[in-house]
Amino acid sequence: MSNEIVRIDPDKRLSDMVECGGTLHLAGQVAEDMKADMKGQTASILRQIDKLLARGGSDKSKILSAVIYVADMRLKPKMDEAWMEWMDPRHSPARATVEARLGSADTVVEIMCVAAK
Repeated sequence: MSNEIVRIDPDKRLSDMVECGGTLHLAGQVAEDMKADMKGQTASILRQIDKLLARGGSDKSKILSAVIYVADMRLKPKMDEAWMEWMDPRHSPARATVEARLGSADTVVEIMCVAAK
């Protein structure tokens, strides 16, 4: 197993994903459509996570942990709906959901995760 660090789509501020030692670390992902509701933004983010994991040679069944940031914990059930529709319950990761002030007023959810390759 290599300890080489590979940065996917880096810019001056962050990389969308970093691979090291067979582990993929995804940056916090936000929805492409900020006008969508909590469930819609979550579904958008999960599609982006699928794409990033595929680029790294992995998939959602190999997610080890996820941290989900929500702007309003009262909206968490809608995020959970999208998550449960997407996640295979046989491969559920360690997960935390945290209420936080996010990057813009329109951002209601952001998801960060770590996956095995």
